Amino acid sequence: MSIWRWADYFCRIPSQHHVTLGEGNTPLVRSRRIGPMAGLDNLYFKVECANPTGSYKDRFAAAAISDMLAHDQSRSIGASSGNTGSAVAAYCAAAGITCELAIVANAPHDKLKQMMAYGANVYKVKGLGVSPEVSQQSMQYLAQKASQPDAQLQISAYVLSPAGMAGVQTISYELAEQAGKLGAAGLSIDHVFVQAGGGGLTLAVALGFAGLVQRGELEKSPAVHCVQPEGNNTIAGPLRDGAEKAHAVAECTSKVSGLQVPRVMDGNEVISACRACGGTGYLVTDEDTWQLQSRLAREEGIFTEPAGAVALAGALQRYQQGQINGDDVVVCLVTGFGFKDNASVDRMIADADCPAIDVEQIPEQ
Repeated sequence: MSIWRWADYFCRIPSQHHVTLGEGNTPLVRSRRIGPMAGLDNLYFKVECANPTGSYKDRFAAAAISDMLAHDQSRSIGASSGNTGSAVAAYCAAAGITCELAIVANAPHDKLKQMMAYGANVYKVKGLGVSPEVSQQSMQYLAQKASQPDAQLQISAYVLSPAGMAGVQTISYELAEQAGKLGAAGLSIDHVFVQAGGGGLTLAVALGFAGLVQRGELEKSPAVHCVQPEGNNTIAGPLRDGAEKAHAVAECTSKVSGLQVPRVMDGNEVISACRACGGTGYLVTDEDTWQLQSRLAREEGIFTEPAGAVALAGALQRYQQGQINGDDVVVCLVTGFGFKDNASVDRMIADADCPAIDVEQIPEQ
């Protein structure tokens, strides 16, 4: 089982070029504690950290690298804050394609190690992911390098890598399928909360549901909501405030790895797609994100990096504002595994200890 069972829904890549590591078909887990304690009886988590390299970006990489094979291309060139790089590096290794990655300067070292383990050529670019100007210059340079016939640019945004992003739409196909199995008669999903940096994931989810509606396989799309850290308010604020366009920020101040994209990437399209299905935008603090990262681990058994908790922060914010009914079916995406960012894990367990004791000191109760 992989995303390729949905191939007819999102691509025309011949089956002999499909590359897979078993991506997709991730669990949809009902909240046992956080949702009921907040008053949300039907809160679910789409656990994307169950993908082969630990994030939803494997869906992107599977489609992107397969498209390269179909076009007889052998050099992948891209940029990443971490998870895209890890996924692309893995699928390049599987396909026998070389992989070059420009990485944001403050990317967690744990993600860099994963990329290098797959054999990627990795280098950090000062200012990438923080400064819009440096980010723009970097993208232009990489696009020029990838313009050769044997190369393709791999950056997880529709505006730059549409073939790969089409694979991410499989999240929506799976959610629609899984919702049909919730309860005896099935439940329709009312709200899907999606974290955003450049907005590609949010757009993919919205487009995926819209495609199912167009095919007549879904009566109505859930409301897809865009959630961003306050320090990278390029899309969520404009969407919430009724603006037609996203906007760049002078500097990204959020410390949430993976969502530090100060440029307008897919933002304009996200605003249009979310608004069309009844979604809006939410801004959350880094502090709330870190707190919910810890709660997901300790109250739900879900071990995620900080970015994976951002969607939940948005959902709880909407409920607290009285914009969700307690019996609505709400899905939050959990996008990346906890060990992607060991610094955040150290913060989670700062007050914990694992002492070395003698056998006689083992607690009796």
